[in-house]
Amino acid sequence: MNRKQKRLFRSSDYEPSCGFCQHGKASPDGVSVLCSLRGVMRRQSCCKKYEYDPLKREPACAPELPAYDPEMFAL
Repeated sequence: MNRKQKRLFRSSDYEPSCGFCQHGKASPDGVSVLCSLRGVMRRQSCCKKYEYDPLKREPACAPELPAYDPEMFAL
């Protein structure tokens, strides 16, 4: 990663990749990205025109809630 590029969150949250770039669009095969600037790119690659698009991130699944006992809520 270029030192001039800013990271939006903590450095351990994500690594720049074409899969999350504003200029990229997922290809039908799901392996590569169709970049409007560079053409076909690998999903993990990154170029100097990289711009993070938070809407391309898939949120993590919510954890299952633990089962509760109705006695815990009785007065």
